[in-house]
Amino acid sequence: MGHWWERNILEPGKLPLLLALAAFVLTFVVTRVITRLIRAGRGPFGNVKAGGLHIHHVVPGVVLTVVGGFGAVASERNGAGGALAAVVFGMGAGLVLDEFALILHLDDVYWTAEGRKSVEAVALTAALVGLLLAGFAPFGVNDLSEQELQDRGGVIGTIAMNFLFALVALSKGKARVAVFGVIVPLVALVGAVRLARPGSLWARRFYGRRPRARAKAALRAYRHDRRWSGPRRVVQDWIGGKPDPRPTRLQGPH
Repeated sequence: MGHWWERNILEPGKLPLLLALAAFVLTFVVTRVITRLIRAGRGPFGNVKAGGLHIHHVVPGVVLTVVGGFGAVASERNGAGGALAAVVFGMGAGLVLDEFALILHLDDVYWTAEGRKSVEAVALTAALVGLLLAGFAPFGVNDLSEQELQDRGGVIGTIAMNFLFALVALSKGKARVAVFGVIVPLVALVGAVRLARPGSLWARRFYGRRPRARAKAALRAYRHDRRWSGPRRVVQDWIGGKPDPRPTRLQGPH
């Protein structure tokens, strides 16, 4: 373990990246816990307001990201300043991506179904950074043997192919499969070879003149959603919090 740590983390200068990832994940987890306590009315926490304006945590997140980013550029890669800047940057990125859906929709959708995009963005970011830290890429690692180069090259090729499968799955309207397919091998392949969801980019492009394919895709999507919507909702509620119910619009006289 010590040899792996030296060759793959310290020698190529990946310690700041590891610190940034740890700060990123920890900040996201702590933020989610605090926001859920605030929502439930528990604990000493509360929303931050200034003159009646609700200050979302994406605001300090942007500040920390800017400070950490410029601090990392100005600091030595292996020095204490670089490590501190990496931690600050990771904290800022965690706060920003926790409200990724707010930035995407330009609306406070934190406790709605749309707000779950923030969790998906955090998971994808953490997975990609984790791949960089895994030591598969030989960047910055000296004196690699021919066998090590072949092994790492094979892994890089596998990751690249898996990423292409994830892009195909995404074009077929399977965003969650694409996200987790980047992390878990073969998941993206399954999403890439199966029928596209109705209304997806792939379906519009390739099913336009194939009515049987469109009908089969619609039926499969219906059965899949009916089977997995309940368990998926439970997992999503556990991670991101249960969304607020949509307000019912009262129909008045015309």
